[in-house]
This record gives sequence, structure tokens and C-alpha cells, in this order.
Amino acid sequence: MSLVRLKIKGISYSQTQNGAYALILNEVEGDRKLPIVIGAFEAQSIAIALEKEIKPPRPLTHDLFKNFADRFQIVIKQVIIHKLVDGVFYSSIICERDKVEEIIDARTSDAIALALRFEAPIFTYKTILDKAGIFLKFSSKENEENEDDDSIVVDEILQEGEAVEIESGSETHGFREMSLEELHNELKKAVANEDYEKAAKLRDEISKRK
Repeated sequence: MSLVRLKIKGISYSQTQNGAYALILNEVEGDRKLPIVIGAFEAQSIAIALEKEIKPPRPLTHDLFKNFADRFQIVIKQVIIHKLVDGVFYSSIICERDKVEEIIDARTSDAIALALRFEAPIFTYKTILDKAGIFLKFSSKENEENEDDDSIVVDEILQEGEAVEIESGSETHGFREMSLEELHNELKKAVANEDYEKAAKLRDEISKRK
């Protein structure tokens, strides 16, 4: 089976599913997206790894794993999303130590959070992308506002025949009124208070203005 390389396009927040986030993966050589619903903690961990400005005062779980692996010279070479069963994605982490390769089963959200920290490539099989890959639809207004923006606002994700609404959190509307300096100050406070969900939303608002 042929592998397809993926890159992270963004993280969207869901108002219809409390505490649910959608991680959007994009095929490197194509237009299809692979949406994966993940939890709040994993979304925060991935957002922190994507945004270098957010530096937690203490290591998060995935940072601890990275420090542990570095100490014992374990390298993550790649992550493969290898199976999709009843809407659940299964992933493998391909590791290497002393030229010995090991395959470790992992939740997809954890595998991707670690892949980012190790700068390891992410792959899936073409059959999975054929089955679960979609073309995201945007309204014309959103296209005008976000034409050059890497952030994603998803109106609907069709999974297993159900529409899942994905929108920015309501708190972000207040951020739009802030200046860049105020946003950066709030970001520092959020990180200091270990409020990484708020920090991720502030980071998204800052990124939109760059």
C-alpha cells in the first residue's frame, strides 16, 4: 500500500461538541484534508508545538516524553496513521535507538504531538485518505477574510454520515478588539497561568494579523 505524506493545516474549535477540537491534516501533494477529532489537552499540546512563542514554564507530558527520549537517544523517525475503524484512527510511531527500529502503537493525537517535537514526518495510507479525506468548504466571506491565512474555520466536517460544526470559540471575538501588544501581554499571562487553551486561541488571533 502506498503512503501519502501529510502536513498539519490547523486546529479548529467546536462549539457544538464541548471540549472537542478538529485537527486538520492536509496531503502534501494534493487538496484533500483529513479531519481528526481530538481532545482539548492534545489540541493544546499540538498548538504549543506549532507556535514557538508559547513556552510552558514546566514541561507538558509530550515535552517530558521528548526529554526522556533525548536522554536515552531514542529518535522518532516517522508517524503512520495506519488504520481507521468505526471513525477511530490508529497510529504507529516508528522509533530508532542504536540502529534498532521499533514500532509503538499510539493514539493519533499523541503520535502527532510527538512527531512535531521530533520534526518527524506524518504519513497515512492512500486507502485511508480515499475513505476519510474530504475537501473543506468555505463561505465566500470567509475566503475573502482568510485568503492568505493558515488558520482554518470549518463550517462542516462530514464523518460517518454526521455533520460536525467547527467554529472559533466565542472568547476569540473579544480578542479581535485587542491590539497586538495587548494580545502578546495576554498570551504571556495565559502561559504563566498554564491556561494553554486560552493561549492557543490568543496565538491564533496573533497569527491572523501577521
